[in-house]
Amino acid sequence: MAEQPIFRQAVRAILLTPQDEVLLMRLRADGKIFWITPGGGIEAGETALEALHRELGEEVGLLDARIGPLVWRRRQTTTYYKKLWQQSEDYFLVETERFVPHMRDEAEARLVTEFRWWHLDELAEADEVITPLSLGKIVSDYLDHGAPDPLPPTEIVVD
Repeated sequence: MAEQPIFRQAVRAILLTPQDEVLLMRLRADGKIFWITPGGGIEAGETALEALHRELGEEVGLLDARIGPLVWRRRQTTTYYKKLWQQSEDYFLVETERFVPHMRDEAEARLVTEFRWWHLDELAEADEVITPLSLGKIVSDYLDHGAPDPLPPTEIVVD
């Protein structure tokens, strides 16, 4: 019988500066290295926006974020530490001035090896894995046309 996945609903922020920079966190977990946007799981009783505010405070020290529109959805099925996971993620655009991020969550701090502001042009040229894969296009489309209406189809990733 196939293993049933552990389901997790998550929320992420695409932090975007007026200089077209996006903040990413470099993680080293389960033998993999990749860059992701800040965010995480929605806890019981939280709304997506409450969870995103909490996660931004914990992961990058941003306490007063003005959360913008939902711009992307992604669902990933992956094996993580020998367990099968299926995570659904909603990505919200958060326009912000550049700031110095600092991790306040000690458990997650062990996984994050670096914070970096990436200019939009750099995202397409990256040699390392960036999640979501189409992050540069998501941001470019937002800058050119505003929030998508309707949202594009959910990105499905199985690895």
